[in-house]
Amino acid sequence: MKFATKAIHAGQEADPTTGAVMTPIYQTSTYKQASPGEHKGFEYSRGTNPTRKALEDCLAALENGKFGMAFSSGMAATDTVLRLLKPGDEVVTGDDLYGGSYRIFTKVYAEYGIKFVFVNTSDASEVEKALTEKTKLIWIETPTNPTLKIADIASIGRVAKKYDVLFVVDNTFASPYLQNPLDLGADIVMHSATKYLNGHSDVVMGALVMRSEALYQKLWFYYNAVGGTPGPQDAFLALRGLKTLHVRMKAHCENARLVAAFLKDHPKVEKIYWPGLVDHPGHDLAKKQMRDFGGMISIVLRDADLQETFRVASRFQVFTLAESLGGVESLVNHPASMTHGSIPKDAREKVGVVDNLLRLSVGIEDPEDLIADLGRVLR
Repeated sequence: MKFATKAIHAGQEADPTTGAVMTPIYQTSTYKQASPGEHKGFEYSRGTNPTRKALEDCLAALENGKFGMAFSSGMAATDTVLRLLKPGDEVVTGDDLYGGSYRIFTKVYAEYGIKFVFVNTSDASEVEKALTEKTKLIWIETPTNPTLKIADIASIGRVAKKYDVLFVVDNTFASPYLQNPLDLGADIVMHSATKYLNGHSDVVMGALVMRSEALYQKLWFYYNAVGGTPGPQDAFLALRGLKTLHVRMKAHCENARLVAAFLKDHPKVEKIYWPGLVDHPGHDLAKKQMRDFGGMISIVLRDADLQETFRVASRFQVFTLAESLGGVESLVNHPASMTHGSIPKDAREKVGVVDNLLRLSVGIEDPEDLIADLGRVLR
């Protein structure tokens, strides 16, 4: 099946009892067993639930994987992968990274004796040079959050395979509509499903997708044992959101293209980050491994201090100043004080996350209204 067909149908059969076309919300904690251990595949909803199972199967299909796992948040998904590590293990990851990932790496798992090495993942050779005999995991984002650097998934995948290191790609910014890391050599794809997958800013959820059954079984043990699993109502909403992922992503990408063109030479914009621009350092690679360039744009305001940047961020009328991204509505975010506030200032600024940087999640409103809003605020 093609992508749009999978988004609407994969993992979803008509309800056998009623014939309901939409997967029901199985609002139950437990399931009747014919005799001890004899059941219909469901025992207790922390482990699995029919509504969640439909979502997980659809996610697996969209990422060209075999096993999907839905979590109560993207951080719960991240935490479950990190539970595969032991004290003394090392992780090579990106220097431009979502603040929540940086926080769990450095403030939680580093306390248990796991070392995290931060490198420029847009250069695969830097990743390889950082590997040691203790490295057990490579964790990358592409595009990165928030400066939208592009990592060569296939090249890093070859490095991971060469050294027998687990390779995880956070695909949140791109979504499976734009790229499929498993096809390029990743072992696990991670998503904050709160974002583009759900797409309506009404669910907090995470996801993992993989092909290896052995890896799935290891992760599922922690998934069930620790219990960071979502309820059926959230699973239903996320599954509903997936049905329009392909339509929404087309609109996000097209609107971002128009917004980027407007901002590129604007006198109040010192720098713009969007991989669809031909002068973006990762443009050619993005064009090769992605199907389009996404709806995320970051800009650095010219001659703006922190106070002026706050003033600009607070004056939008169509864009909403808020955390998160990937919803149908356009959002503006100040990473240094919001999503990346947990990263030390010197580490942030070293990779370009400066006080006058704003991150735009370009929604699917009329692009003329978005451009008018930006033009008015920047004036």
